[in-house]
Amino acid sequence: MDDMICDIGGQSVHQAHVFDSLKDDSLTELYPGCSSFTRLSTVLWLFSMKARNGWTDRKFIELLEFLHEILPQGNTLPISYYEAKKILCPKGLEYRKIYACPNDCILYKKEFEGLHKCPRCGVSRYKVKDDDEDEDGMKKGPPTKVLWYLPMIPRLKHFFANVNDAKNLRWHSSGRKCDRLLQHATDSPQ
Repeated sequence: MDDMICDIGGQSVHQAHVFDSLKDDSLTELYPGCSSFTRLSTVLWLFSMKARNGWTDRKFIELLEFLHEILPQGNTLPISYYEAKKILCPKGLEYRKIYACPNDCILYKKEFEGLHKCPRCGVSRYKVKDDDEDEDGMKKGPPTKVLWYLPMIPRLKHFFANVNDAKNLRWHSSGRKCDRLLQHATDSPQ
């Protein structure tokens, strides 16, 4: 556990919060007097069991609530899936939601950001309900389609933060043998 946390720590000032949060959770006892489990190790075990056994989020929440009730008073086990996820992933990588046309004609950004209907196909940007109208007389509701934009730069920084992972990610350009023999799929002329 300490090795995994050390891999994260000390990379940048931006990740200092992540490191501190993980370090604190790895040192926090599950309940007063418990020396075998920490808050972080328990959440890791529970998420591992959830993945191995194919539990739904609802069943996982029920298990968290049950365990919280049977553990001694003052335990630090999270009660909700959201809280458990925040312990495990304190640094959510950023994303942006961009509304899109239901027929995939356009993205509602830049010059199309203020439009309520697609200029190409004329379909409404929103899921239309009978009682929803804004001040322009347009019917509004939640968006019909949303694109989750995941910026590449923060993800690449995250990938290359660990020295061993960075070495493996650069293998194709710096670590391959170039002896004109077919040893990897990328050595093929096709």
